[in-house]
Amino acid sequence: MLTKDELPECPVATTVSLIGSKWKLLIIRNLLERPWRFNELKKSLAGISQKVLTDSLRSMENDGIITRTVYPEVPPRVEYALSELGETMRPILDSMKEWGTNYKKNATFQ
Repeated sequence: MLTKDELPECPVATTVSLIGSKWKLLIIRNLLERPWRFNELKKSLAGISQKVLTDSLRSMENDGIITRTVYPEVPPRVEYALSELGETMRPILDSMKEWGTNYKKNATFQ
C-alpha cells in the first residue's frame, strides 16, 4: 500500500493506479454482485492466471478495497468481498457500464 505522499498528485491517476488494470476492474465488477471464492473468480475471468489473480487480490486487500475472510472450516473456506471503501466504487463502475452500453449501441464502427 502506498503512503499518501507516494500517491500520484492527480486524483484520476490515483484511481487508475488502484484499479486501473483490466483484471482488477473485472474482479471488482464481480464483487459488486456478492462475495466470491478464489476458484469462482478464476473460473469467471477467462484468461487470468492464478498468479495474476492472487497478486491482484492481495494488492486490492492491501489498498483497503476488498476484504478477505477465512472461515474456520475443514477444508478452509476463503471469501473475497468489497470493503466499505470498495463499495464506494459502485457509481464509477455503473457509469463505465452505462458508457460502454451506449458506445456499443451508438458508435459507428469502420
